[in-house]
Amino acid sequence: MQAVFRNAMSRLGSPVVLVTTDGPAGPHGLTVSAITSVTDTPPTVLVCLNRSNQSHQAFLKNGQLGISILGKGHDTLAFAFANSQMTSADRFSHGTWKNGPLGSPLLEDALATLDCTIDDTHSIGTHDVLICRVHTITVKDGAGHGLTWFDRSFHYLPPKCTPC
Repeated sequence: MQAVFRNAMSRLGSPVVLVTTDGPAGPHGLTVSAITSVTDTPPTVLVCLNRSNQSHQAFLKNGQLGISILGKGHDTLAFAFANSQMTSADRFSHGTWKNGPLGSPLLEDALATLDCTIDDTHSIGTHDVLICRVHTITVKDGAGHGLTWFDRSFHYLPPKCTPC
């Protein structure tokens, strides 16, 4: 059942984002496709993290996270943050980073960034669902193609066509 479920879910296109944190537990980050908006009043997103991930406890201890929405050209960066063999320092050596107002690292050339606090956590199976309140949003106009994960590989969504 697990293999069939994973195969079915691979047919569901997902955004590719870097989720990062810094604070008492130090800087950590990983590539995530399990993220979605919850509401715009107040701006809230949910992020799913596997509890076996080496960075999981750091996110909970730091209590805040940054979300960098990736685009075309960020494939290598997404793979670096997905590589469990790389240290946090190695991961953050890729890309150009700035700290958001809450302290989490945010990718400077991301399509958009969200600076969040973790307001609630729900454990389900192997994962924790983090409910995150968005405090600061940056959107890069004309940023280009969006990066998605579909059928176990990266794909690009074209930017909005104005006018078409």
